[in-house]
Amino acid sequence: MTSISRRNLLRAGVGAGAAGLVGSALFEAPAFSSAGVRPLLTHGVQSGDATADSAIVWSRADRPARLWVQVSRRPDLRGGRLLRGPVVTPATDFTGKLRLHNLPADSKIYYRVRAESLDRPGLYGSSLDGSLSTAPTKRRDVRFVWTGDVVGQGWGIDPAYGGLKLFESMRRRRPDFLLHSGDTVYADGPLTETVTLPDGRIWRNVLTEEKLKVAETLTEYRGQYAYNLLDDSYKRFSAEVAQINQWDDHEVLNNWYPGEILDDARYTEKRVDVLAARAHQAYHEWVPIPSRSGPVYRKISHGPLVDLFILDMRTVKDINDGNTYADPKRGLLGREQREWLIRALRESTATWKIIANDLPLGLVVPDGPTAQEGVAQGDNGAPLGRELEFAQVLRDAHRHHVTGIVLLTADVHYTAAQHYDPARAAVQDFTPFWEFVSGPAHAGAFGPNALDGTFGPKTAFVHAPPVANTSPADGYQHFGEVEIDGHSGDLTVYLRDRDGVSLWSTKLTAPRRR
Repeated sequence: MTSISRRNLLRAGVGAGAAGLVGSALFEAPAFSSAGVRPLLTHGVQSGDATADSAIVWSRADRPARLWVQVSRRPDLRGGRLLRGPVVTPATDFTGKLRLHNLPADSKIYYRVRAESLDRPGLYGSSLDGSLSTAPTKRRDVRFVWTGDVVGQGWGIDPAYGGLKLFESMRRRRPDFLLHSGDTVYADGPLTETVTLPDGRIWRNVLTEEKLKVAETLTEYRGQYAYNLLDDSYKRFSAEVAQINQWDDHEVLNNWYPGEILDDARYTEKRVDVLAARAHQAYHEWVPIPSRSGPVYRKISHGPLVDLFILDMRTVKDINDGNTYADPKRGLLGREQREWLIRALRESTATWKIIANDLPLGLVVPDGPTAQEGVAQGDNGAPLGRELEFAQVLRDAHRHHVTGIVLLTADVHYTAAQHYDPARAAVQDFTPFWEFVSGPAHAGAFGPNALDGTFGPKTAFVHAPPVANTSPADGYQHFGEVEIDGHSGDLTVYLRDRDGVSLWSTKLTAPRRR
C-alpha cells in the first residue's frame, strides 16, 4: 500500500461533516450558530421500501439527538405532518430510521429531516430535504432502475473522473425506485491513495481511515457506508429516489458463507460468522430497509403490474464446494425462504413477478479452482447442487401457471441479457423466462462468465470489457432500466452505460391472464 497523505484523509473527513450543511432551515428554525452546540446531519437522507402507503426514511446525526421528520405532498412541506423519530446514539452509530405510515398512494412525497439536541431540547441543527414516490394501486406506467457493485476493486471516489457518476445518470432517468442488487459496499476492498491506469493516467481516491484496510470491526464496517455517502451524486440520488436493497457478499467479504474460517493474512478475525454479524449490524444501521435480525428476503408490491421478490442468497448459504451434490437440505435459500418464494409466486396477481437474485442463475461464478460461489457449476445436465432449489421453484411456478417471471441480478460486473427455454434445457418442466444482468455501478469491470446449460440459457446481449478490472474511467459501468406500460402491461428492459446511453433493449409482451 502506498503511503497516505494526511491531507487526503482530512479531505474525506471534511466531506463527511459538510454533508450536514446542505439543505434548508426547517420550520423557520435559525441556522445553526455553532457546530459544537447544534446536532448536524452528516450523511444526507435516504428512503427505502416504499409501498402504496408507507416508506422508510433514514438519516444520521453527529451526536446523540432526536430525529424529526416532516412529510407532505407539497415541495414546500406546508400542511404536512410532523413525526417524532428515534433517538440516535452511539449504539447505532447515530443513524436512525422512521417508518412513515398512512401515505397517499401513487404520490410524490416530500420530507424534511432535522435533529434535536438531547442536552438542550428545542435546539435544532440545519435540516435536509428528500423525496420519494409511493406505489400506485391502479395501473399506470412504472419505471425503475437496478444495478449493484459500488466502490470495488480499489476504485473509490475520484472527483476528477466524476465520482460515482452513474448515480447521477440514474437520477436523471426519474425512476420510481432503485433495486440495489447487492455489493452495496466492498468491505474487503481497501483503497490506496493513487492507482496508475494502463495509459499512465492517475486515479486519485478520496480516502477515509476505514477504507485503508479490510473491514473487521463494527466501526470499520460502518465506515464503508459512510464512505459512499461522501459522493455528491450518490447522496443526491439517495435523497430523491427510494431504494429496495438486498445484500450480496462484499458487504461482509468476497464469496463468504456461514461457518467459513478464513485463510487470509489480511484478517486477524478469521471467523466469518463473527464478521458477518458485525457487517449485518452495520448494513441495517446504514441502509434504509426494515431492521431485523435474520435474512433480508421480502416481497414488495408496486401496484397491480409488478411485484418484487427480494432474495437473500447469503444468510443461510451452504459451503462453497463443487456444487454437484443431491442433498435437498442444502442450497442458497434454505427451506423457509424457498417455500416462501414458491407460495408468494403462486399468490401474486401482478402482471410481472420480478425475482431479484443477487447471484445469477445460469452463469458460472467460480470460487477458486474447484469450488463454486453461485447457483451453477458448468455441468449442462440435470440440476445439481444449488440448482435443485431453483428447479423446484421454477417447476412449481410452471405447474401452477405462474406467468411473468423475470430475473434481475448483478454481481458479475458486466451487463447481459439471457433467455432461458426448456427447449434448450436439460429439464423441461418450467416456463421460458429472461434474466437480465447489470453492474458494476462503480467498480472494476470483468466478464463475461461461462453459461451453464441446465436451464437452457441463450445470451441475447453482453457488454463486457476486454481486460479484467477495467476501471470506471474507461467505461463498462452499467445500470438497467425497466419500463412497464400502464395500458398494455408490456415490459421493456434497457441495459444502459454509465452515462445513461441505452446499449440494448427488448420488449416483453404482457402475459395473458389465466
